[in-house]
Formats: sequence, C-alpha cells, structure tokens
Amino acid sequence: MSFTDLTPPEAARWAARSGLPLVRERHAGVAATADHIHSVVSVLRELDFGDTPPSAAYRAGWEQHDAAA
Repeated sequence: MSFTDLTPPEAARWAARSGLPLVRERHAGVAATADHIHSVVSVLRELDFGDTPPSAAYRAGWEQHDAAA
C-alpha cells in the first residue's frame, strides 16, 4: 500500500468527518502528526514477530531474574 503525505486540508476534512472540527491554525500540525504516526506504524508493520506469542499469553512474574541462569 503506498502512502502520500496527508495535506492540511485533508487532515481537516478527516478530523471533521470524525466529529473533531479543527481551527485553520491546527491543520498543518495535525497533518504533520498524522504523517509521523503513519511512518512509525509502517515500520512496526514490517517487523516479523515469527513465533512470538500474543501479549495475552504473557504471565507477569513467571520470568526468572537470575543473571546466572
């Protein structure tokens, strides 16, 4: 899936569509923040977790904290 940078007018349109109307001064900042979040999530989507169990399978307190082990 390709991605192009979100423009300030698009950010304003998506925010308004979500019920969060923005004042004009915030359009560029919101667009930049959305672009940054998208770039971080894109990197996370590329990670190969292989056989890593889901977090629901993790049980706190079961790990061994002995450095010699």
